[in-house]
Amino acid sequence: MSSVSVSIDGLEASHDQLRNLQGSWRAATQAVENAREAGLLVSVNTQVNRVNRGELDALLELLDEWGCFAWQVQFTVPMGRAADNWEWLLQPVDFLEAVPMVAALKLAAKERGIEVYPGNNVGYFGPHEHTLRGDHYRRGHTLGCTAGHSTLGLEADGKVKGCPSLPSGPYTGGNVRERPLREIWEDTAELRFTRDQTIELWGFCAGCYYAEECRAGCTWTSHVIMGRPGNNPYCHHRALERQREGLAERMVPAEPAPGEPFDHGRFELVL
Repeated sequence: MSSVSVSIDGLEASHDQLRNLQGSWRAATQAVENAREAGLLVSVNTQVNRVNRGELDALLELLDEWGCFAWQVQFTVPMGRAADNWEWLLQPVDFLEAVPMVAALKLAAKERGIEVYPGNNVGYFGPHEHTLRGDHYRRGHTLGCTAGHSTLGLEADGKVKGCPSLPSGPYTGGNVRERPLREIWEDTAELRFTRDQTIELWGFCAGCYYAEECRAGCTWTSHVIMGRPGNNPYCHHRALERQREGLAERMVPAEPAPGEPFDHGRFELVL
C-alpha cells in the first residue's frame, strides 16, 4: 500500500451533521494523521452540498497543512441519508455558482501541489470544462458515464455493478460468487449499457447540443434524481441555457426513499 483516501465532507460540524455521528470528523482527520505517520500518501474525497459549500476554501487550507496530494470533489445526490434530507442538495440553478467554484478551487489547489479531480457528476460542457478536465481527459472534456466502460463496482456480498455508486437493483449484472467476473463484465446488459449506448435520452438532454458526447453524464446522478437515467439536471451547461431563457429549474420530491441499502427517492423538475 502506498496511499490512502479519506472522506472528509467539510469542517467538523458539517461533516458530523452529514454523517450523523458526532466525532466522525475527528476520527477521519486522525486517520489522515495516522496515514502520514506511516509514510503513506493521503488524498481526500469530499461531497459538496448546501451544508458545506461555503467551507471548501477552509478545507483546502487543511489539505495543504496535511500534505495531501489529491482531492476528489463531487456533488451530493439524493441517495442514502441525502435522500431523506433533500434540503441539503444543490438545486440545478446552484450549478451557475457551484461549477465555477470547483474550477477556481482546482486552480488554487494546483498552486499548492494538490490535484483536484472532479467527480463524474461535476459538469458538463460549460466554460470551465477544460479547466476541470483538461489535465485528465484526452479530449479535454467529459466522456460521459464510465460505468461498465472503465469503471467497475463490487459490493461486499459479491454483486457486480458498472459503478460502485449505482443503485443495486437495476444495475447488478451478477455475483462473483456465482459467475466468473469476466463473464459478468462481457455478457450482462447491466454492465454493458455504456458500451452499447442503450440509455434513451429524454427531457433536456435529448435535445442538447452535447448529447452525443455526454449521454446525460453520470448515470448514478440522473437515476437517483429522476428515477431513471437519460435526463440529468445536475449540469452547468443546462443551467446556463435555462438562464438564457430566463428560467431556473428546481427539484421537488415526488417519491420518498424506501429505506433500503443504496436507496433513493425520485424528484420532479419545475420551472
